Amino acid sequence: MQVPGVLRVVEADAIAYRRVWKGSAFSSFVTPALFLVAMGLGLGSLVDRGAGAPGFEGLSYVSFLAPGLLVASAMQSGAAQGSFPVIAGMKWTRTYHSVVASPVGTGGLLGGHFIWSGLRVLMVSVIFGAVAAALGAISPVAVLALAPIGILIGLATVAPMTAFTANRDNTEALTAVFRFGITPMYLFSGAFFPITQLPDWLQAVATLTPLWHAVELARRVALGYDSALPAWQHVGYLVLLIVVGAAMAYRLFARRLNV
Repeated sequence: MQVPGVLRVVEADAIAYRRVWKGSAFSSFVTPALFLVAMGLGLGSLVDRGAGAPGFEGLSYVSFLAPGLLVASAMQSGAAQGSFPVIAGMKWTRTYHSVVASPVGTGGLLGGHFIWSGLRVLMVSVIFGAVAAALGAISPVAVLALAPIGILIGLATVAPMTAFTANRDNTEALTAVFRFGITPMYLFSGAFFPITQLPDWLQAVATLTPLWHAVELARRVALGYDSALPAWQHVGYLVLLIVVGAAMAYRLFARRLNV
């Protein structure tokens, strides 16, 4: 993998995004911010009136919600980057075949893909964090601390998702992953409420998801929130997903494209 080749891939993705960014701006940036306002301030005002809301440790609901929703949005962004752009490059436009036939190679293609995906996730995290800070949900300093966690969960999603997409020839499987994987994880991994409110068996499932680890880590960093595990275990779990996902993606890309 040559560094200039990686940067060429990042540059190509940036140029392509510059042409279409307006179409994705609402779903990537505006929708999460509106969610925070509606859920955090609207629903949150009702939650805060309730006596002894369990699991919030004295926090307002918008403060409880903001870090979790930030990393949940980063997770969604990572899933998006690892799905339809990959199947487009692999099958629809076949640009990946041209790239691996050049000096860039498979490693450069994947390296550039992951770097660009990380940059996209960073943009989502920073913009969402700025909105949360403007609402007083978290401090501006916390936004800087949360951005790396957003990148971590984004890459922990995009790497396995890229590996999964590498073997797909249609979008049915991707749609199923979003419907039965990404959406339930978004809702039930602790971003909106403590998972202690779930049945025991569903709590056990939630703790296996990457988003739960990111949510726990984000609240610990931003709010000093107590977590069930030490921070290094949350980080280690996410890094493991990145490494395993990237290795699988490389193997599958090489098998499919170098033919």
